[in-house]
Amino acid sequence: MTSTLTFDTAALTRAIESRDAAAQLACYRPDAVVTVADQLNPPSRPRVVSGTDELRGYFQDVCDREMVHEVRTTVAAGDRIAFEVACTYPDGARVQCLCVAGLADGKIAWQRQVQVWDS
Repeated sequence: MTSTLTFDTAALTRAIESRDAAAQLACYRPDAVVTVADQLNPPSRPRVVSGTDELRGYFQDVCDREMVHEVRTTVAAGDRIAFEVACTYPDGARVQCLCVAGLADGKIAWQRQVQVWDS
């Protein structure tokens, strides 16, 4: 018998918007790899965060920042998802993040994201 696991995009959205690092981490496989390109980490030298411990620290750092996170768009098809996150700091500065991810066993196995923020 074959079982099919689906990814819970609503759980990911809730975790991001409520700044819940533990709930966000629960959406990722223990061996997941997140690759980030931004002003500090250009495409030739992106930040690579892999495995539960590194992901926990990464998500905790983002969630500890005083800002509002809004998941504006989520698209899921087969074993891929894409999502857009808009963030706003109390001073009005904004961050825009676009992610594409691959799924395995109902969790994110890899993610590539590009983010930009106000100077």
